[in-house]
Amino acid sequence: LVPAWFFTKMGEQGYLAPWIDEKYGGSGVGFEYSGIILNEISKLDVGLGTIICVHSDIVPAYVASYGTEEQKEKWLPGAANGELVYAVAMTEPNAGSDLQAITSTAVKKGDTYVINGTKTFITNGMNAGIIVVAAKTDTKAVPPFKGISLFVVEDGTPGFVKSRKLDKVGIHNNDTAELVFEDCVIPASNIIGEEGKGFYYMMQKLQQERLVCAMVAQGGAERILEETVNFAKSRKAFGVSIGNLQHNLFKLAEMATEVELGRTFLEDLLADHISGKDVVTKVSMAKYWISEMVNHIAYHGLQIHGGYGYMEEYPIARFFRDVRSLTIVAGTTEVMKLIVGRNLLRD
Repeated sequence: LVPAWFFTKMGEQGYLAPWIDEKYGGSGVGFEYSGIILNEISKLDVGLGTIICVHSDIVPAYVASYGTEEQKEKWLPGAANGELVYAVAMTEPNAGSDLQAITSTAVKKGDTYVINGTKTFITNGMNAGIIVVAAKTDTKAVPPFKGISLFVVEDGTPGFVKSRKLDKVGIHNNDTAELVFEDCVIPASNIIGEEGKGFYYMMQKLQQERLVCAMVAQGGAERILEETVNFAKSRKAFGVSIGNLQHNLFKLAEMATEVELGRTFLEDLLADHISGKDVVTKVSMAKYWISEMVNHIAYHGLQIHGGYGYMEEYPIARFFRDVRSLTIVAGTTEVMKLIVGRNLLRD
């Protein structure tokens, strides 16, 4: 589990949420700098890439875009300096991709809201100092998504419990938790934006979330290719380096081509996103294709490593295990394909 001090160290170096305006403690640079930082971190470890993108590029964006001036002044500096670890609590035990099916509620009582519900698979959940929570303020809304609102819950709020750290197949350094809200009372001023607009806000920001998840996958793919090429050069079999065997040459060529295609696609997509273009279809393509690509790259990279690839002392083993999560988080491959297909027919 990555400790909380890791975030403050990153913040001291200016590596967290550099896009945040200087008056709120950020560097005030373009979002492309987040892309560079995330790519390099993910080359080191996709688990680290995941927790950083959630803290830096996914959750604070809700406060920056829809929060009041008071909320920005209160919470954004903690994102930039790492003193407040950020998490977002959307997913529930019975509501994942179908976000409008959430059952968590936020009932207004005077100048407070009372939140009840359980959230799961929450990245940074155990370390979180700030959690953006999706809950229903109108359980009878038709359609249901019109009843969803977003709130900020601070660590230490009575009724908020970090229930347990979840054990996963991979990304073991990634803090993934179950969170419980039981008569959790927060100030009414902690609502983000307007009541009933939460689903709209999530749909807007999910595009950036899926973009940065694709960036994590791309960074992982680049590292896997690098490790595999280096191993293929040094490992000898039948009197030659295994990289000179025709099958491996072909496979390395295929891997390198896919990695380069992913990088080119992402650079173009990032430019479109920064310029404010509608990237829903393209970002869905990138999220599914690059996350599937890195799994494909990891499989063949491990195969070229042979028995050594299955040993924990080699980075390829960890990447093989960790990248599997990337086809699931922030929208599964299947959901991304649904979005792309439907948008094609709509156009």
